[in-house]
Amino acid sequence: MGGPAVAGGKCKMSDESMMTRLRRRLHGNGRPRLKARQEQERPAPVFKSPREIQIMREAGRIVARVHEEFREAIRPGISTLDLDELAAATIHGHRAKSSFLGYRGYPANICTSINEELVHGIPSRERVLQEGDIISIDVGVFYRGFVGDSGWTYPVGAIEPGAERLLRVTEGSLNAGIKAIRSGGRVLDISAAVQNSVEPSGFHVVREYTGHGVGRAMHEGPQVLNYVSDDTDGRVVLRPGLVIAIEPMVQMGTWRTETLKDKWTVISEDHSLSAHFEHTVAVTNRGPEILTRP
Repeated sequence: MGGPAVAGGKCKMSDESMMTRLRRRLHGNGRPRLKARQEQERPAPVFKSPREIQIMREAGRIVARVHEEFREAIRPGISTLDLDELAAATIHGHRAKSSFLGYRGYPANICTSINEELVHGIPSRERVLQEGDIISIDVGVFYRGFVGDSGWTYPVGAIEPGAERLLRVTEGSLNAGIKAIRSGGRVLDISAAVQNSVEPSGFHVVREYTGHGVGRAMHEGPQVLNYVSDDTDGRVVLRPGLVIAIEPMVQMGTWRTETLKDKWTVISEDHSLSAHFEHTVAVTNRGPEILTRP
């Protein structure tokens, strides 16, 4: 789940006061000013043992199973609440629980964001998918004390060529970010790979929400920006045992976003299409290991 890019680490879910502070710190280019006190407040990376990473693999497989269910279920005429109920049944069937439900008051098991909605859309019986839509679905679970977290953007039936290209470019940037991981490298390598994969297409990397560390908590250090900046977490060294959620968020017309009156749903400022792809990935001596795969 993607959170505001702030000088204090990631919280993918919207937080009104946090976003207010962010906007006060933004330059014209959207990059946050970093202050010494805020730097000290950043959560430190938490390195996992092999046993803990094995549990996170199991959590990740549950998340992957939920996404497999979505691939079969998504079609015109299904509501986003139907998808939420499907996810809940699958999660509970694996003796896990949603890591989103109740988080800062969030009222659902998953996030369902349609078309110009980027992240944190709330499932509803009234939100019915139509032919040509795209829907971003974010899934997080707690299993045996650890989190699995993955998001994906799906086409609903046949979609326009521009939407197809947006999905292809955004998924490609996720793959580029993952491939940039190597033991001894830095978080900034991931940020650069994502940005360099997206921007030649003419699309826009969202500045206001980012990836993050993940483990016993849904949001741990380091913050993983999807663009290059002077953010200090970019200098964090990638070591075996670090687990991060890499999640490019890309929009057709602008990097800027706004939050709707429900205080959760984030949309593109110009209402252009948005896409979001995410995997939970462990750093190993052999390179990256995607944990949110079947």
